[in-house]
Amino acid sequence: MSIGKVRPAVQALAPYRPGKGAKQAEEEHGISDAIKLASNENPYQTPDAVVDAVTKASTGVNRYGDHRASELRAALARWIGVSTEQITVGCGSVGLLQQLGLVYIDPGDEVVFPWLSFEAYPVYAQVMGGVAVKVPLLNHSFDMKAVADLVTDKTKMILLATPNNPTGTAISTAQIETLMKAIPNNVIVVVDEAYKEFSNPSFGDPVTDLLPRYRNLVVTRTFSKAYGLAGLRIGYAITDPEIVNEIDKVLVPFSVNSAAQAGALAALESLDIIGENISRIMAERQRVIDSLTEQGWELPEAHANFVYIPLGDRTDEIHLDLEKQGVVTRPFSGEGIRVTIGSEAENTRFLTSLGSP
Repeated sequence: MSIGKVRPAVQALAPYRPGKGAKQAEEEHGISDAIKLASNENPYQTPDAVVDAVTKASTGVNRYGDHRASELRAALARWIGVSTEQITVGCGSVGLLQQLGLVYIDPGDEVVFPWLSFEAYPVYAQVMGGVAVKVPLLNHSFDMKAVADLVTDKTKMILLATPNNPTGTAISTAQIETLMKAIPNNVIVVVDEAYKEFSNPSFGDPVTDLLPRYRNLVVTRTFSKAYGLAGLRIGYAITDPEIVNEIDKVLVPFSVNSAAQAGALAALESLDIIGENISRIMAERQRVIDSLTEQGWELPEAHANFVYIPLGDRTDEIHLDLEKQGVVTRPFSGEGIRVTIGSEAENTRFLTSLGSP
């Protein structure tokens, strides 16, 4: 007999599955020296100034941090060029996505998003009792007309990850605006930009290009990927002050801890070093793409800090073969594998292990 009466929406839920760790792969396969290219983490050392700031903040962990992260909100607003009232912070951008679900999704409401995409989207829709409306990808990218066509009077939210996780493709602000014009302005559109820093600037910036004209737009970003703060869990959103006010109501008290706030503030003061690391990752990404293409692999365009290899029915077989060689990637069964861009040595090991099609 189960303990308590679990909500049906939760009982039927498959838990979020993070990328497998290198140590786990070593234990499962009896190997050593495995590398993890499964979670899109930054392979380079966090700047010393950021580490120092986090260390200093950690000496005061007997006290709560600032629940609102007011200093960080103000710094982000100055950096981005918006008012402080347009900024909110959360426990990673994924935490902000959960908050948005809590604010806007009632049982039976529809949440529309292209699929494959970020695995948290259907989880959050289901937890709230909402209905996930999945729009099939077109050539591994978003079919924006199809997204607009599936919006109904029951639609509360649209989720757009650009660059998309796991395919790495991206859409422009012009494409997003076409959607914005085609849907009711009471539908919240979330542009999830966890990988924005690795994308071509020619795609535009929804904060400057769209936000001034569309109050129902929310842009989420994170310090986890490009800024190397994945372990601290801190993200932010830029949107209309009215939406910020509602999102803040469901922020778990003190969930953006003092060390995370200090690290993010220091990161904003270390953009030169972080920019160099981003450039190194993008250069390695191009090297990996060139090598895979030369070997005969077909890839969608890559605009994030990973590459995606469509493998269809071969996905599980190739993923397992790589893992047995100590290269841990992220499989999407029946679809393909996502491979994080790691250090030069890690990327070379992946390329050597994968071989030709």
